[in-house]
Amino acid sequence: MTATSWDILLIGGASGVGKSRAAAQLAAGTGKSEGFVVEFDDIVSAVEAMTTAEHHPALHHFDGIPDTARLAVEQVMDLQIATARALEPAVLGVVRNRLTVDVPAVIEGDYLTPAAAAEAIREGRSAGRRVHAVFLHEPDPEQILANYAAREPDSGEQRHRAQVSAAYSHWLSRQASRHGLPVVECRPWTGLPERVARALGRYGPAMSDPGHTLGP
Repeated sequence: MTATSWDILLIGGASGVGKSRAAAQLAAGTGKSEGFVVEFDDIVSAVEAMTTAEHHPALHHFDGIPDTARLAVEQVMDLQIATARALEPAVLGVVRNRLTVDVPAVIEGDYLTPAAAAEAIREGRSAGRRVHAVFLHEPDPEQILANYAAREPDSGEQRHRAQVSAAYSHWLSRQASRHGLPVVECRPWTGLPERVARALGRYGPAMSDPGHTLGP
């Protein structure tokens, strides 16, 4: 169906590492004008807007925290991980919908967990579709800080946010390895789509391992 090895590609990674740019490049590489990007952050915003902390507390860990910079990096990361795990059913809902459409798609977002990605791959295989996943990794908080400055020049220095993002990136990387999913370092940005394609090729058999299940 596509000029790639996948029909649906999940791209996970922490905030500020360059997922959106990579997703756009990879979607363009499908060889079809219909190939497009689904930004899971939009789904997250919709889900949060339609729920309350009273009825869905797992989706509202950050409610009532006006300034996360006042918390330790580890505390913010723990809240982010808890939120990501709570959103795993939403990830699978998006993938299941895409499995009904014969159009290539890239789904990217901060809250895509390796556990959800592994389950999506398994469901895709059962449906006869090529669902793959890759996690982009940026280990250096200084680079993420620079990325934020370039992307959001009016927001001031976001050092604490960058530190959280780097810590979360390390966590995603460890979890991805645990679930047999490829991890690709974002830099150098030149040639990133090609490195992702190579990584997907190497990890293809592991990503179909039926032993992976949702969970911590």
